[in-house]
Amino acid sequence: MRISVVDFLNARPLTWGLLREPPPGVEVSRDMPSACADKLARGEVDVGLIPSIEYQRIPGLTVVPALGIAASSEVRSVLLVSKVSRERIRTVSLDPASRTSAALTRILLARRYGLHPEFVEGHGGETGDTGETDARLVIGDPALKARLNGCVVLDLAAEWRALTGRSFVFAFWAVRAGADAFLAERIVLASRDLARERFADLVREEAGETGLSEPVVEDYLRHSLHFDLDRADFGGLELFYRLAAEMELIPAARPIEFVAHAVRLSS
Repeated sequence: MRISVVDFLNARPLTWGLLREPPPGVEVSRDMPSACADKLARGEVDVGLIPSIEYQRIPGLTVVPALGIAASSEVRSVLLVSKVSRERIRTVSLDPASRTSAALTRILLARRYGLHPEFVEGHGGETGDTGETDARLVIGDPALKARLNGCVVLDLAAEWRALTGRSFVFAFWAVRAGADAFLAERIVLASRDLARERFADLVREEAGETGLSEPVVEDYLRHSLHFDLDRADFGGLELFYRLAAEMELIPAARPIEFVAHAVRLSS
């Protein structure tokens, strides 16, 4: 089985077990979120931790329930950084690494603030400098390290909460048609379980990898994100899909199809 994992700190509580102790017969690749989705769409992998918007763009996928990357309020790692006041934003540079965050940026600026700026494709980075645009989307580890003094910063998960009252699901495990979805579910659940059992090891290793302090890594993973999803999380995701369809960011909001024999969602 071929599995693509997102190579960001925010994914480690789901992927650490796979990276540390991959099961026999499992091939793991470490990718940016967009590359993870592209590999799954091309059939180059069987399972991917994909940006949530990509479920609507790749046919035939099923979703592993109960697992994902979500935030109930401030996420700290998905930021719109602006050098002008919010109402003066006319141009926005989007990070191509995460198409979900790009779609969320468009929805929030339009729905929450009535803004319809020009969007251009930019690049990731670890600074708050917006370059030639008024604002820039910064995601993942670079957002946690960004120098934001003097900038106007919108935390997109907090903005989503303010708009909808719901949590936001950034990514989840998806399985391509024809792959053994039941096996995939068991593998990713085992990866989550190992990361949970050895969380102190995970924090220590990721602090070394990212250059962030251990307290910062632990606080971020424990308090800014949650990884066990329930019906309320998927309800927020369905709302995101409806708004994306209304803005023609996806063709339509098709229902979420879960893996058969799935673990029951908590109420």
